[in-house]
Amino acid sequence: MFELKTTFPENFLWGGAAAANQLEGASNVGGKGLSLADVYIFDENTPKKNWSDQWHLMTHKQIEEAQDPASEKYYPKRHGVDFYHHYKEDIALLAEMGFKAFRMSIAWTRIFPNGDELIPNEEGLAFYDRVFDELNKYGIEPIVTLSHYEMPLHLTTKYGGWVSRKVIDFFVRYATTVAERYKHKVKYWMTFNEINCVVHHQYVSLGVIEENHPNIEQAMFQGAHHQFVASALATKACKESNPQAMVGCMVSYQLLVPYSCDPDDVQATVDKQRTSLFFTDVQARGYYPAYTARMFAEKNIVLKTEPEDEQIMKDYPVDYVSFSYYMSGAVSAHPEKIEGAEGNLLTGGVKNPYLPSSDWGWQIDPKGLRTAINQLYDLYQKPVLVAENGLGALDVLQEGDVIEDDYRIDYLKEHIKQIKEAIADGVDVMGYTSWGCIDMVSAGTNQMSKRYGYIYVDQDDMGRGTKRRIKKKSFYWYKNVIATNGEQLD
Repeated sequence: MFELKTTFPENFLWGGAAAANQLEGASNVGGKGLSLADVYIFDENTPKKNWSDQWHLMTHKQIEEAQDPASEKYYPKRHGVDFYHHYKEDIALLAEMGFKAFRMSIAWTRIFPNGDELIPNEEGLAFYDRVFDELNKYGIEPIVTLSHYEMPLHLTTKYGGWVSRKVIDFFVRYATTVAERYKHKVKYWMTFNEINCVVHHQYVSLGVIEENHPNIEQAMFQGAHHQFVASALATKACKESNPQAMVGCMVSYQLLVPYSCDPDDVQATVDKQRTSLFFTDVQARGYYPAYTARMFAEKNIVLKTEPEDEQIMKDYPVDYVSFSYYMSGAVSAHPEKIEGAEGNLLTGGVKNPYLPSSDWGWQIDPKGLRTAINQLYDLYQKPVLVAENGLGALDVLQEGDVIEDDYRIDYLKEHIKQIKEAIADGVDVMGYTSWGCIDMVSAGTNQMSKRYGYIYVDQDDMGRGTKRRIKKKSFYWYKNVIATNGEQLD
């Protein structure tokens, strides 16, 4: 009746993750249009600037300048690391590590360059046919995210982003197109990457320009509602194209703990954690949680909905829950009295004195991953996928093409140990796709020097370099982890 599981399942999806807007480059090739990510700049003369501010503070002026062909600014995500032309070489390296799965995204702007076209771009569709065929050649399952911070820019400038209900139809047309095209090549889908981040950075998540909205919280939750409906309809499209398909939701899950046993800290933690769980509640259960009424009333939010929305969300919940996990966070009801966590991008939490930090100030908490996995499984009783986890660090290329990234190995090893503990706890964990399996442009800071990969790419923050691919020490370590199904971590 009760079976203690002490090993990873035989069909465990070992692999890595990447995003088209950070990886592919070739933004002016094959009919691709501009995405939200294509307007982020990087300036090497101001390296200490918090470039992640662009995620939510993008202005009309910046967007207009980015569309000017004469602009001399550097837009890193238009270049990526040129996976578009290196995909065969890169996939061969993933296969050499023994990948069972590769979590990737389709660039919406390769399929519908402006987002509102009626006919898809065949060049874009053909590119992903080639990528999926290459993955299939090596027996690597693609896990495909439909929207990973790469919404067509045109849908922001013309329609105002996801605040407009019209965008639902555009997204569903896109989702239906790719679901039907790749129904024999893709089994695993995700709808929106880190959907809960609409609360933290409205521009990149929703295509919403803050200066247009005096009540930004009204805009963010209205946009989130439209994404919930679109996610359900995309799930329907994937299932109709391939009844064996599995469709998941994906959130950025930063486990939160009370800074102290003060009841006010405990309640503040519950309230703040709900900013993530709200999104999994809707997508995994198919309805808004009970606390929505109070939360909306206190924020003066009134959603505009259609009569069919409730039934659509109820009829098409997701099959699995996936999440990114990089750190935990401590929460205080009085954060102004306590030292803040410098790199805490999501919650603005306080510093946990028991945890070390990365080069970017992210507090490292492997045991928190076990807790997070258990929390999500206890809530929804659906398979869990650790879709992102990794360490951004300043890797040094030494003579002889040597990169000694023991710090990365230590980080990943300790987190994988905790996944194994969660499996022993009884959780159905589908797989582990660590973030940034190949170095690419950072999502938040737009740097290349913030590296996550097992594979080094010879390219600097301004895109200079040979783009040569070089195996790090962690490449060989992870290859052995996969070969032994997680039994040999040292």
